[in-house]
Amino acid sequence: MQDTIDRVGPIKPVSTAQPEELAILVGVQTPDSKWDVNSSLDELERLADTADVKVVGRITQRLAAPDPRTFIGKGKLRELADMKNATGATVVLFDDELSPSQERNLEDELKCKIIDRSALILDIFARRARTKEGRLQVELAQLEYRLPRLTRMWTHLSRQGVGGVGLRGPGETQLEVDRRQSRERITHIKREIEQVRKHRKILREHRKAEGLPVVSLVGYTNAGKSTLLNKLAGADVLAEDKLFATLDPTTRQVRLPAGMLSLWTDTVGFIQKLPTDLVAAFRATLEEILEADVLVHVVDITHENAEEQAATVNETLRSLGAADKPTVVALNKVDKLAPDLDSGLPSLEDLPDNYVLISAELGWGIDTLLSKVEQVLESNLRELDVLLPYSEGALVDLFHKYGQVRTEEFTHAGTHIRGKLPEKYVSLMRRYETAESRSGD
Repeated sequence: MQDTIDRVGPIKPVSTAQPEELAILVGVQTPDSKWDVNSSLDELERLADTADVKVVGRITQRLAAPDPRTFIGKGKLRELADMKNATGATVVLFDDELSPSQERNLEDELKCKIIDRSALILDIFARRARTKEGRLQVELAQLEYRLPRLTRMWTHLSRQGVGGVGLRGPGETQLEVDRRQSRERITHIKREIEQVRKHRKILREHRKAEGLPVVSLVGYTNAGKSTLLNKLAGADVLAEDKLFATLDPTTRQVRLPAGMLSLWTDTVGFIQKLPTDLVAAFRATLEEILEADVLVHVVDITHENAEEQAATVNETLRSLGAADKPTVVALNKVDKLAPDLDSGLPSLEDLPDNYVLISAELGWGIDTLLSKVEQVLESNLRELDVLLPYSEGALVDLFHKYGQVRTEEFTHAGTHIRGKLPEKYVSLMRRYETAESRSGD
C-alpha cells in the first residue's frame, strides 16, 4: 500500500497489492456470520489471485465477536506471527473490514502489511476501471476508505514552519494537510460524479423516449453475465474467469422471440461484504438497475455457495431499492452439471415459473430465457388490431420495431396488423384501429 496519497491534483485509483506478494488469509467465524468461514476464505483467495497475490496459508478462529484491538485473539495472533515468519509472507489479508486502530495494532504486532477485504476489493476495482466514470467512482471509494486511516499512513507528524492563507493556526501537520486535501478531492469528485449521474439520466430518458424496454443483468461476480450478453448480442464484452472482470456497464440491443427489440445492460457483479463506500460511490452506475423494466438474475448453479450468493445479490438489490423489480432467474452453467444437457438436468417442474436453466457459454436455454423475459414485458403491452394506410409506412415500421407483430396482411386499403404494442404508442394507432379492436377495449 502506498505510504502516502498524492497531494497534488487528482489521484489515480491505486493498487494496494503488488505482483508476487505472498499472503496469509485470516477469517473469523461469529454467530452472525452468513457464510462458513472456510468458504468465505476460498472466495478471498480468489480475490487475492485476481489481485496477483499468492496465498501461502490461512488461519481461522471462532469467536463470539472479533477482538476490538486486533480482531483475532492473542493466541491466534502469535500463531499468525509464526506462520508469517515460516512462510515469508509479506501481507496478511483479513476477510472482514478492520477498523483503523485494528489495522494499526496488527501492523505494529506483525511488522508487515495488513490489508482487509474492503481494501482488496477496492484494489481490484482500481485495476479494472476502464472508463473515466469508473475511475472516478473507484477513486472516491478509495479516498473515503483511506480518510480515517491517514493517521496510520503517516508516521511523521513534523510541523510545517509557516502557515499559509486559509491554513488553521500557525501551521499544519502533514497529516492535517492530507486530510484537508483528501476532503477537498472528495468534494470535487462528488461534483464530477453528480454530472455523470445527470448525463446517465439524460441517456435513460432518451432510451425511454425510444420506447425500447430495458433489461439489466444482475448477479454475483463471475456468475456469467458478460458471457450471456455476448451470446445474446454477439457483443465483445470482456468475459474472464476472474472476479469483477466487468466493472463498467455495457448495453446492447437484443431482439426478443416475437421480434421486439430490447436493451440489455451488463452491470458490475455483487459480492458478499461489499464495501459500503464502494456501493455509495457506484450509485451512478447502479442506478441503471433501478430504471430497468426487468432484471435477469444470473446464478452460477454449480457453485457450492450458490444459495448464499443469490441471497447476497437479493440483499444488495434491497439496499438499492430494486427488490420489487420483475425478475427472471437464470440458473447458469448447467453444462458443468451434466455433459448430456438433454437428459441430465434437474426437473423444470421443481423450479418456480420465473426460473430458467441456461448455459451462457454453449447457448443452451437462451431461447427459453428470452421467452420468459418477453412474457414479463408483455404485461406492459396492449393488444391491437389496426389497418394502417400505405401512406403511414412509419407507423408500420414503429409497430415492427417496438411491438410484437402476430399477423401482417397487405390489403387494398393498407397494412392490416394484429399484435401487441407498448401502451405509450397506442395513441398513435388509435385512429387506425379496426372495429374488432375497439370492441375489445
